[in-house]
Amino acid sequence: MGLTYSSVVGHPRPEVFAWHERPGAVMRLTPPWSPLHVVREASTLAGGAAVLRLPLGLRWVARHSGYEPPERFVDELVSAPLRWVVPWRHTHEFHDEGGGTRITDTVDTRVPEAVLRPMFAYRHRQLGLDLAAQASARNAGDRPKVVAVTGSRGLVGSALVPFLTTAGHRVIRLVRGAPHGPDERHWDPQAPADDLLRGVDAVIHLAGASIAGRFTDAHRAAVRGSRVGPTTALAALAGRTPDGPRVFVSASAIGFYGPDRGDEVLTETSERGDGFLADVVDDWEQATSAADGLRVVNVRAGLVQSPRGGTLRLFYPLFAAGLGGRLGDGRMWQSWIGIDDLVDVYHRALYDERLSGPVNAVAPTPVRNAAYTATLATVLRRPALLPVPDLGPRLLLGQEGADELAQASQRVSPGALLALGHRFRHPTLEPALRHLLGRDPRTRD
Repeated sequence: MGLTYSSVVGHPRPEVFAWHERPGAVMRLTPPWSPLHVVREASTLAGGAAVLRLPLGLRWVARHSGYEPPERFVDELVSAPLRWVVPWRHTHEFHDEGGGTRITDTVDTRVPEAVLRPMFAYRHRQLGLDLAAQASARNAGDRPKVVAVTGSRGLVGSALVPFLTTAGHRVIRLVRGAPHGPDERHWDPQAPADDLLRGVDAVIHLAGASIAGRFTDAHRAAVRGSRVGPTTALAALAGRTPDGPRVFVSASAIGFYGPDRGDEVLTETSERGDGFLADVVDDWEQATSAADGLRVVNVRAGLVQSPRGGTLRLFYPLFAAGLGGRLGDGRMWQSWIGIDDLVDVYHRALYDERLSGPVNAVAPTPVRNAAYTATLATVLRRPALLPVPDLGPRLLLGQEGADELAQASQRVSPGALLALGHRFRHPTLEPALRHLLGRDPRTRD
């Protein structure tokens, strides 16, 4: 029972310890497949408490103690009834080793080591990858900024915001409801207040209704209405705020290229395609031109891989149960990107002034659907023998929805990023899925 897990990261001990003290650290280290969701982080490692949510309404409250910077801190489960069922004391230790830091996690608990090991292997990989990305950004000129973010609670925002805060940036969440605290501001998407972006260095605009669903008139209106008008209003405000942002980064999508371009390799200079999504994305990107005088980046995201959302959230339980398979003939191209590689693209857009206009945020190795499903099955050690007939997506999404979403085929290349020498954490699919699903080959399944 319990676990001791240790690894070395190539960064100085004060830097590594300070990373753990910043807002967002717990969120960045919580595995995406875990049932735990962070409700509130501790305000300090010196006696503060983090609150996490479990299924069935259970709360995991971990109180910090043993604060000895930059050497150690402890967190201990204090909430009933869990503390009686699974007592938990987690000691974090940091020691110099060579030019880096050895991190050792010791957990005293009744939970078996086999259950804990994948989680802590993920935490150590994730920490090393985040520290490396943030150090590379600092070497390229990244400095602490005040960043306003819309859509901060969505799939991308919930990964991006804690990454930015652990990197030393201050994030102002633009929320539609009443703000809570100094790091939230009320945002009316149709008529944002004149002072909304004062004192802000950059805007990352992620908000927009989900495109998933049947393409009814109401769905089309929601998809378009949540993007074009609000983007125009926010971009115009950013452009006219005298002490406001200098860069406006907006979400976009590879739907710009249309639902089926065959085997054509699509770069940022490729012409737009046909169809509803291509029309919406084109208008969405045009709306950012209202940010007069600012550097504007349109992040054309591919199929985002995370068990917390998107296609992987749908496929994961099916494939884990051995019920997965290719879609139709499996020949459609899938241009994918891991959630943390997408976070890195948004981060780069903040500090790299060479990025402007459309940027394809996809991994450099798109795969056909048959290869994607076979890889997912391999990672999960399950068969992929039950192909989904073409009729299935049409029944769920309608013909237009099936064509534009489930059966879309886009072979997209991240040309702008590759031209800048951008390094992807996971340029190929299998390592990306293994990391995200806790199936790294160095851990026990």
